[in-house]
Amino acid sequence: MIRRDALDQLPVRTALPALRAALDGPGAAVLCAPPGTGKTTLVPLELAGLTGEGPQRRVLVAEPRRIAARAAARRMAWLLGEKTGDRVGFTVRGERRAGPRTTVEVVTTGVLLQRLQRDPELAGVDVVVLDECHERHLDADTSAAFLLDVRETLRPELRLVAASATTDAGGWARLLGGSQGPAPVVEAAGVSHPVGVVWAPPERPVRPAHGMRVDPALLAHVAVVVRRALREQTGDVLCFLPGVGEIGRVAGELAGVDAEVLQVHGRAPAEVQDAVLAGGDGLRRVVLATSVAESSLTVPGVRVVVDSGLARVPRTDHARGLSALTTVRASRAAGRQRAGRAGREAPGVVYRCWPEGEDGRLPAFPDPEIKVADLTAFALQAACWGDPTAGGLALLDAPPAGALAAAREVLTAIGAVDGAGRATARGVRMARLGLHPRLARALLDGAPEVGVRRAAEVVALLSEEPPRAYGDDLAAAWRTARRGGDGYAARWRQEARRLASAAGEPRAGSGADARAGAGSGTGADPGARRAGAEPGAARGRKTAEGADGRAAALAGSGRGGAGSGGGAAAAVTDDAVAGLLAALAFPERVACARGGGSYLMASGTGAELAGAGAGPGVRAGRGHRAGPSDGDGGSGLRDAKWLAVAVADRPVTAVSARVRLAAVIDEETACAAARALYSCGEEVGWADGDVVARSVTRLGAIELASRPLTAPDPGLLRDAVISGLRREGFGLLRWPPGAASLRQRLAFLHRELGAPWPDVSDAALLERVEEWLGVELGRSRRRADLARVDAGQALARLLPWATGEAARFDELAPERIEVPSGSRVRVDYEGEQPVLAVKLQELFGLQESPRVAGGRVPVLVHLLSPAGRPAAVTADLASFWRDGYRSVRAELRGRYPKHPWPEDPSAAEPTRHTSARLKRG
Repeated sequence: MIRRDALDQLPVRTALPALRAALDGPGAAVLCAPPGTGKTTLVPLELAGLTGEGPQRRVLVAEPRRIAARAAARRMAWLLGEKTGDRVGFTVRGERRAGPRTTVEVVTTGVLLQRLQRDPELAGVDVVVLDECHERHLDADTSAAFLLDVRETLRPELRLVAASATTDAGGWARLLGGSQGPAPVVEAAGVSHPVGVVWAPPERPVRPAHGMRVDPALLAHVAVVVRRALREQTGDVLCFLPGVGEIGRVAGELAGVDAEVLQVHGRAPAEVQDAVLAGGDGLRRVVLATSVAESSLTVPGVRVVVDSGLARVPRTDHARGLSALTTVRASRAAGRQRAGRAGREAPGVVYRCWPEGEDGRLPAFPDPEIKVADLTAFALQAACWGDPTAGGLALLDAPPAGALAAAREVLTAIGAVDGAGRATARGVRMARLGLHPRLARALLDGAPEVGVRRAAEVVALLSEEPPRAYGDDLAAAWRTARRGGDGYAARWRQEARRLASAAGEPRAGSGADARAGAGSGTGADPGARRAGAEPGAARGRKTAEGADGRAAALAGSGRGGAGSGGGAAAAVTDDAVAGLLAALAFPERVACARGGGSYLMASGTGAELAGAGAGPGVRAGRGHRAGPSDGDGGSGLRDAKWLAVAVADRPVTAVSARVRLAAVIDEETACAAARALYSCGEEVGWADGDVVARSVTRLGAIELASRPLTAPDPGLLRDAVISGLRREGFGLLRWPPGAASLRQRLAFLHRELGAPWPDVSDAALLERVEEWLGVELGRSRRRADLARVDAGQALARLLPWATGEAARFDELAPERIEVPSGSRVRVDYEGEQPVLAVKLQELFGLQESPRVAGGRVPVLVHLLSPAGRPAAVTADLASFWRDGYRSVRAELRGRYPKHPWPEDPSAAEPTRHTSARLKRG
């Protein structure tokens, strides 16, 4: 029996006439309605005609989360007085409750994408509602783009509603309206009660969140604030935390409170979700929730919100090839959504666990996932849709070009797309597995080696990161999940069964498409794939044709087998299976030990295990199976020589990534899984202050073996020497006094006269190094050879001989100038103005300062005492004799009485000697 009283109380009812008019007219609309107004429950029922009004239609509702899809379906079924699966059903990954009578079906956006790829027309569907579109999840944006394409080309009668919990709907209206102009925006007012704000920052500073880590001090403070809220307020408390781990920690801190503590997140069992959404039975409740409770779910009885101020979002570090969830500060928009939960049914209060002064500096809105997330799955969906560049898709935000290019590189390497970016048969099959393409590659390529069931189990483990309590050893986590009775283990078994069924289908793309991806490896970003040892090193490489044969190494050490589940595959150990599957999924993350729990991944990024540096050194041998942790907080993997890193993040201030989940492998498995990174060739470069020439075998940035080259390629040697000059400067050459003076004189003429006098700065000399140093470069094989090169002789080649100006070099920039005493004094060209340092008595009789550069530049004269100490500086000698000489004479005559100090120096005889010697003639 329909619950009319509950339906009539939903505020969105007032917006239904305008919504129907929009759908009957343009066929698309944006519905803006605050949480709790009924946009998720009443609107689909009304559009389907299940409440007795309007024509009967089949409605598909897309939710961004599984928990929201289940909850919406259950609520709508309850409003109709039915059980889920009758006229209202739902489909999420691994679970479906719908039947032949189902008129309203709630699905996740991921399921909607799969349906669109299989049946672009969505046969039988009349209306699609994209709920919570303001959250800007990547699947939701992609679904909207595909649906708009369907409306334009296949089914113009398909009605489309974008439902948003905010009033920032202009972009969606323009997107849905397309060339016809913005789609109608229908707004529904919610029932809102005032919400007071209590600022409750920690008393002491806490460390900023980074990666998946949140300072335990902040979580302890959140628990304290929850206890405070229970004392000061009435009603249930809803506490927002970034993830499952933080929810569990705060739940532990709340042990003993006089309230029922419930945990709501995407991994929560269905019965817990139902209990939260059903409301309390008199006992106060504390509901610890992730951002799923911001707008997707309505939790009755809540009067108080405690907001940690944190959220967890996907991020991709393209430079290091790391993609993972990371903890960020929640946006102001999210803060408003969270606070609004306290005022749904009555006046409420929000406790914000950060200072009021920080609130204005928070981001206004969360970043759209398409701007920050890994785009590999999106790129595969677009390729399967027939638009490899995504240029023809109607998207609110265009995908970043670099991220999309990196995604296409991954897809090409695993055989999911061809050279033109079009989806292969193998790629289509990958897309239909409902996995990230990396994991789909691991499942398809790993199943023939280790058996379908075991491959599916490991991939299921990788598709949803295990709880931290399972540890960082993938194989050990696999064994824990097998015997586990927790919610994660139950979900894992369900997903493993689904994947085993999907992977057991007849093999598609068995021709060149499959061979192109089998065993191939890739990096998450072209910039993350570094094969050189030194910047500026000269390299010559060719791919090792024998790398494919390394896959045969799986036959050794319990790693052999080629069947799909027969005896050979069954003989492979669990440790080997976990390592192979992780390496197939993330080939650029195979890592070799550097000692002390530190590793180097093939991508070139360093990685460290928990407690790195605290354990013993690397044990010799390949594929060593590490024992369990010895209880000191370190990792049980740290004795392994090779790892396949499945999950890693990088703290904000750290250079290396932190390993959160990995499996032990051996070198052969690493090379087989990451064969595209395997190379063998000559490396000639500048390292540790000298030329290094070696034949090197590498797996990406990991050096597997090397030997010295006795006859390296002359061109590579030349490049290496130039690299050394670029890195360490021209001090590597021999600079006798005349060479340094030559460079200074050339620099002076270039500065004062310009061409044809050459620029001899370091940058200019490097640019023309072949021109002036080419002969010596051809003879140099090491640092010692450079040290024997006379830089002056080489620089002389840059003089303008062709124009004849070189003949005037000594005239324009003389190395020495003859002064009246007959001495030839060296000119210093190092500064901005040439300097002539000479004893004062040697210039007697000289009326004007010397000039250089064809008389354009006066020389700055440093007048010295008889002892060679500075006495005066002048560029105008006549003025000095007239005005400055008297004071110098008065000061120095008594100090140097044996030297001449005439009253009129301009008419005196210049001399290098004392007065007595001057008289002797």
